[in-house]
Amino acid sequence: MESLLSRRDRLTLEDGTQLRLLSALEVLEAKREGEELAQSEGERALCTNACLLARALEEEGKPLFPSGRAVLEHLSAREVAQLARLWDELDRAENPSPEDGEEEARALKKAWSIRLMSAFAGVCSRHLGPFPRRSGPKR
Repeated sequence: MESLLSRRDRLTLEDGTQLRLLSALEVLEAKREGEELAQSEGERALCTNACLLARALEEEGKPLFPSGRAVLEHLSAREVAQLARLWDELDRAENPSPEDGEEEARALKKAWSIRLMSAFAGVCSRHLGPFPRRSGPKR
């Protein structure tokens, strides 16, 4: 179904690397890895963001870092925070929450319904062709 839908699921950074949206499972795995990596409560957010970036940062379709630990070894805390903020903005643009406001959620819902209707219109009309309409004008 994803191939039928046009999604803005990547953000290209100035250096040519990309941040991509993650599946729900990938986000859960990043959180679990971050909890294992953090040695105190104060480290949890940084470690979790590093693990999320290890999965989301790509170059030519391949992960830039093999793990959250590698992200922490190569990037500063400020860089991790900035990239995590960019990823969050990308995620919220595609998947708004109720906290983002009703207007934004409605706009995205409308956009998705239009995409779905156009994606499935041909498939549905082909299968419904042999069944006569019960009401409305006859064609």
